[in-house]
Amino acid sequence: MAAAVVVLAAATGCSSSHDGGEPSTATAPATTPAEETETPALAPGEVAVSPGGVTTAVGTPAASTEEEYFRACLTARQWMDEQGGDPKSLIEPYLQMVQTAEEPGPGTFGARWAELPPERQSAVIVAVQAAADQLCG
Repeated sequence: MAAAVVVLAAATGCSSSHDGGEPSTATAPATTPAEETETPALAPGEVAVSPGGVTTAVGTPAASTEEEYFRACLTARQWMDEQGGDPKSLIEPYLQMVQTAEEPGPGTFGARWAELPPERQSAVIVAVQAAADQLCG
């Protein structure tokens, strides 16, 4: 429950300003998707990687526009719905998919994962966690 509140707070912090569309920032919650428990906050510049080699948290404030966040969240949610089962257990598999994809898509703001700066990677993770908590809309 506390993790859902943290994700909601982070998700609402990703909305853009209405004056120029500049990305806003929010701190991405550090979670371990497979265990669904909170992990210690990451120091700036740190990256949490699962035993399977998937980046699950980035110690950088998230930055995306409201539209980017919404698209990334909905894309992740649709994928999770197609897979079935507990959405929280699908966070890491989804992140693995977007992190290894050859083609960019809306789940990574139209860029390949490796091309995203840390604040954008953090924003993708926030959107995916929100999708698992059904907080896209």
